[in-house]
Amino acid sequence: MHNVPKISESEWEIMKVIWKHSPMTSEQIMLQLPGGIEWSDQTVRTFINRLLNKKAVGFERSGRSYLYFPLVSEKDCIRAASESFLKRVFNGAANMMVSNFLEETDLTEQDIDHLQKILIEKKKEKITEHKDNA
Repeated sequence: MHNVPKISESEWEIMKVIWKHSPMTSEQIMLQLPGGIEWSDQTVRTFINRLLNKKAVGFERSGRSYLYFPLVSEKDCIRAASESFLKRVFNGAANMMVSNFLEETDLTEQDIDHLQKILIEKKKEKITEHKDNA
């Protein structure tokens, strides 16, 4: 994960499409963008070129077209963006971020159950880690 490029909000929209449907042409990317995003072909190509320069996507030639594919995983990009956000907004304090999220978000019972399971697993990991280091 050490070589994950910093991706802008607009570039994220392009990456989400490429992660889901690659390999694909710029025209195909444009058609798969969510409703509400009405970028010109040139705008989409500009974002693709930025992603190529950042080494977030690669391409292969197919006839007269270029097929684009991801060079970085969605999971690694999400992790890097999350870490950046955590450091920038909460000074690296995960507990402050989670507390703020829980206080400000309307969670379903299913959401709460899922979060509880995650916390129980994290606690088990810490206990095992502590035993292994003792």
